[in-house]
Amino acid sequence: MNTLASSSFAPRAGETRRGVGELLREWRLRRRMSQLLLATEAEISTRHLSFVESGRALPSREMVMHLAERLDVPLRERNALLLAAGYAPLYRERTLDDPQLAAAREAVELVLRGHEPYPALAVDRHWNIVATNRALAQLIGDASPALLQAPINALRLSLHPAGIAPRIVNWHAWRAHLLARLQRQIDASADTALVTLHDELAAYPAPPDAAPADLEPIHNLIAVPLRVRTALGELAFYSTTTIFGTPVDITLAELAIEAFFPADLHSASLLRAHASPAP
Repeated sequence: MNTLASSSFAPRAGETRRGVGELLREWRLRRRMSQLLLATEAEISTRHLSFVESGRALPSREMVMHLAERLDVPLRERNALLLAAGYAPLYRERTLDDPQLAAAREAVELVLRGHEPYPALAVDRHWNIVATNRALAQLIGDASPALLQAPINALRLSLHPAGIAPRIVNWHAWRAHLLARLQRQIDASADTALVTLHDELAAYPAPPDAAPADLEPIHNLIAVPLRVRTALGELAFYSTTTIFGTPVDITLAELAIEAFFPADLHSASLLRAHASPAP
């Protein structure tokens, strides 16, 4: 497994410190919840919630965590809420090579290795690749060396003109799928780095020989596949995402394994026939 160091938790440079009430209100509005709905779900009075959001009442550490849970705030941002309220952060962020993450790291390695001969990779919250299996080389091997320098961003590698974009048969459909997925992640996390990444990806031009979008049929499909030309021939994949179920570490909470399964028997046969023997 190839492993890259993950970024550490730190306050955003130049960010003005805001009160916990303002931050909670932003998360409530982002989740499209009224004060009444959040107060009902949190089993507190609307008046108390209003006082917290306006800064007239300082919530306890337990109340901050209680509201954050109801608002499904990411762990990294829960730390920010605690800091804004004057409390110490609760969630740690370790690198994947930390001894305390040895069991989780082994689980990632087992999933990636066990998925061969099909491609799989693990990414962080910004889609930077932190681990891969050997089969991924079939997809990214001829990308520009500049895009293969750490940190390698999986979405940039996919849609950049010097990445694998020229080999993606259904580029328009795959691009729309990735951008929509990234937008959902932005809506859920409010991560400004993802907004910047979305803007960058959306500005990439279509490959010169990309088929028109209206010639990429999606009817009768169960999901949008990735159809890509490789040295083995044209391959088609469906992707799945695996995450840790109950993380209390920021690194694990933000780690996702993207596994690609063959979308047809032809792709499966080609990959199995050219699979490298296990080391």
